[in-house]
Amino acid sequence: MAVTAPARPGPDRRPAPAPPRRRRLSSSAARTGWIYLSPTLAVVGLVTLFPIAFSIAMSFSKVELGYTGFALTGFTTDNYAALFSSGRWAYAALFTIFYTVVTVVIELILGTLVALVLERLTSWRGWMMALLLIPWAMITVISAQLWSYLYNSAYGAVSWVFGLFGGDPVILGEPASAITAMMVADIWKTTPFVAIIVLAGLVAIPGDVYEAAELDGANAWQTFWQVTLPQLSATLAIAVLFRVLQAFGVFDLPFVLTGGGPGTSTESLALLGWKVMFQSLNLGTGAAVAVTTGALVLIACLLSLRAFRSQVNEEKP
Repeated sequence: MAVTAPARPGPDRRPAPAPPRRRRLSSSAARTGWIYLSPTLAVVGLVTLFPIAFSIAMSFSKVELGYTGFALTGFTTDNYAALFSSGRWAYAALFTIFYTVVTVVIELILGTLVALVLERLTSWRGWMMALLLIPWAMITVISAQLWSYLYNSAYGAVSWVFGLFGGDPVILGEPASAITAMMVADIWKTTPFVAIIVLAGLVAIPGDVYEAAELDGANAWQTFWQVTLPQLSATLAIAVLFRVLQAFGVFDLPFVLTGGGPGTSTESLALLGWKVMFQSLNLGTGAAVAVTTGALVLIACLLSLRAFRSQVNEEKP
């Protein structure tokens, strides 16, 4: 009968505990950091967390209006029942999702193309970037008013061009043309923002990967799809995250440009919440619109962050 020798224990790979003095110093530094951060956290909680909590509480409450203000008188789910049974909310949600997807995809494509052109410029790049940032730096209310002049059926330049080619000069009078006009205004304003983000990612790509692709015989098209685009995946994920957050909460553009019309064809969730709360004075239902909008934005953010995290994990050696 063969007898096997007991296995020798392997080396202990657990990290050595930190010295007591180092632990005391790290805990003391952490407490000091929290002390310095406490004023900022208090302000963030006051201006961000408290309104969110109050909106959630209001959405589940019966709200009574009076001459001196409003009061929350009891718990109810009628606000959400009225909301989900309303075709107006369903359309606003579908329109917001459709508007976000279309504008973000087009801005991503155009922004990437503009960034590729800027990356290859050896001179005047700074001037071109400054010119591109003018639409992005412009306040949305001002840019929406500018586009309303261009779309005006009486004296608008865009309406005049449409009329020359036999189109309907009343661009904002039909649902399809009004939605398209609003998307064009958004794409014109925010494409430069995406281009600047993508340009930062292009500049950060090391040159040796392009040299390796050239030695392997890859042409320009293959280099873009197999080298440039994978290297830009994390940058593109960040651009998508920022743009989804901004596009999903669109309010000022339809408020100024179309007013949500014609009818309710360009009414976003944010604009619907404003109308319900401040025009109809239905505070509980308006708070429910805000809460559902925030929940949809949170889901979109979590999905984007999950995709971004998986992409970063794939790039790790």
